[in-house]
Amino acid sequence: MSDTKNYSCETSVRYLSGVGEKRAESLAKLGIKTLGDLVCHFPRAYQDRGDIREIASAPVDEIHSFILTCSTGVVSARLRGNMVLSKLSAFDESGKCDIVFFNQPYVKDVFTVGSTFRFYGKLSQGRYKRELICPKYEPYFEGAKLSDLVPVYPLTEGINQKYLTKIISTALSEISDFSEINVLNGYIEEEYALPDTESTVRSIHQPKNSAELGQAKRRIIFEQLYIFALGVLLSKKKIQKGKAPVFSVTDTSLLERKLPYTLTNAQKRVISEIKKDVSSKDCIPMSRLVAGDVGSGKTVCAAAACYIALANGFQSAIMAPTEILARQHYSDLKPLFASLGYECELLVGSTPGKKKSEIKKRLADGTLPLVIGTHALITSDVSFARAGLFVTDEQHRFGVLQRASLADKGRNAHILVMSATPIPRTLALILYGDLSLSQLDEMPPGRQRVSTFLIDESYRARLNGFIEKQVKQGRQVYIVCPAIEGEEDDAQSTEKERRRAGIKYAVDYEKQLRGKISPDIKTALMHGKLKSSEKEKIMSDFAEGRTQVLVSTTVIEVGVNVPNATLMIVENAERFGLSQLHQLRGRVGRGKYKSFCILVSDTKTEEALERLKVMTETNDGYVIAQRDLQQRGPGDFFPSNSGRARQSGSAEFCFAQNADMNVLREAFECAAHTLTLDENLEKKENLNARKMLSRLFDIHGNTMN
Repeated sequence: MSDTKNYSCETSVRYLSGVGEKRAESLAKLGIKTLGDLVCHFPRAYQDRGDIREIASAPVDEIHSFILTCSTGVVSARLRGNMVLSKLSAFDESGKCDIVFFNQPYVKDVFTVGSTFRFYGKLSQGRYKRELICPKYEPYFEGAKLSDLVPVYPLTEGINQKYLTKIISTALSEISDFSEINVLNGYIEEEYALPDTESTVRSIHQPKNSAELGQAKRRIIFEQLYIFALGVLLSKKKIQKGKAPVFSVTDTSLLERKLPYTLTNAQKRVISEIKKDVSSKDCIPMSRLVAGDVGSGKTVCAAAACYIALANGFQSAIMAPTEILARQHYSDLKPLFASLGYECELLVGSTPGKKKSEIKKRLADGTLPLVIGTHALITSDVSFARAGLFVTDEQHRFGVLQRASLADKGRNAHILVMSATPIPRTLALILYGDLSLSQLDEMPPGRQRVSTFLIDESYRARLNGFIEKQVKQGRQVYIVCPAIEGEEDDAQSTEKERRRAGIKYAVDYEKQLRGKISPDIKTALMHGKLKSSEKEKIMSDFAEGRTQVLVSTTVIEVGVNVPNATLMIVENAERFGLSQLHQLRGRVGRGKYKSFCILVSDTKTEEALERLKVMTETNDGYVIAQRDLQQRGPGDFFPSNSGRARQSGSAEFCFAQNADMNVLREAFECAAHTLTLDENLEKKENLNARKMLSRLFDIHGNTMN
């Protein structure tokens, strides 16, 4: 490779030194195919290795850096289970400590008597002296240029931190022009005093100090929100240009009489708003968001909207984010619509081929009035003869502009979006500017309040006993952990060391739990790295009672209705936002049994404790959402697949999760100004933004036509 910069941001990573065919395949799983993708693969966190402490005075059980000199060589011993323990002693001016590594026998060639290193890790109190277990380390000497802020990247199998850091550094030195990934035109950078693209990207990966990092983050946050805002505003423009079918005012009392309960006033209000939208003489397609707590009755509102479309001779479709949720809707709605004289079919990935073909044929010729399914509904081979209404359930699991793509399939059919995330009205008007907002702010009578408690680790034995008590009573339990397992480059750490870190990893937790509760209790483990078919099977087993305890990550935040589940345990609760905790709590309390939510946290931070206490004081999702917005900003409310563009279109809002409302407003104002001057983003300075929108939302440029 030449010493000069030769490559563009569009160059394949395959041309980069150190990237072979297998590594390229692994990088592709992270959405990294070009050098531009690589340098836009931003860190998820930073280690502050510039925070140097002395061994004697540093607090235990906290992570810091230490400059230590080796006073002994490495002594290794083989333990039970074929594990190798390697140990040495080191010191600074204040005292000594032991440094311990597990299954890293090669460290004997790294540490020699008299050599000095910067160690980074959690200091703990051993039996005889303080110790660092499996710390990170770097040689330290006079004039050594060590980074104080070390990035920590999202990883995948076959890619570790050291390798990713190295190839990103190589890419930064080889790219000759960063303008290809700049989505902000010059006036925006000047107006908002933002650093340019090249300095931003360099600073985000190799920050010299926290001030420089802060400026780089500010630029990226604005950029991510700006792209999101363009997407929302373009979607709104597209919808307003459409000509939707005008439905006659339909009496829904027949459907309401079929229900085993009386509608709440909130449900009646929302259905009235839907009727007004779809019967509007101006022919603008309805695009309405129905937001409300779990159990507030959104599905009935969607059913009423479908009934109106069917009664007017048009087809309807309901799209859910998972197959198991689609099946649940099908099970609930098929008999209801059958009693009203309308046929309903299920179209999901596992639908047999012959049945799929039959359903698609009947949708195309108009003989099937109602279909319920997953994203299989928006594949290219699905068409509707007379599409009148599309309903998407749990909007934040779909792309912001996927509903525009869905509308294309129905030639400007009406769109109804259901979300179980209560959103403060002011925020909803910004984030969902292309949608009219309906809020179900009233719960049906008789719905039980979920009792919520905040406990610490000292209650662990009692908590395990409570799990067994619930199961013995015939109930089921959810347990949510903040992470699947440790980072790949920490894989050598023992379970004991992971426990010391305080993070409950789902994989470890489920194994340990099996040894602490009755062997008669069947547990299961679910997380995002499993195949869709595996997740569907695990969730199905839990829903049907074959599993009593489900240990999971937040992948169950949007899930099926399991009325028999009465206990939700959230580990490391301080790591979750209030709205996310409220979503998780909504997984229980769906049946006739008394339900509980236990938040487990050892945090000593007053701010975190005050935040968590909000959950014990109220079950009102809108109160919680407002508190979350005040305390943490709007980050938790962003759609989960909207963010920095990747080829897959699935990356999340990384740094924008830390945005505040002022920046969000500025980004939307800026996007509106851009579209006023260039409504289709056709000018040279806006082409990169247009390109990113197409990649991010996977809409093939349709929104800008």
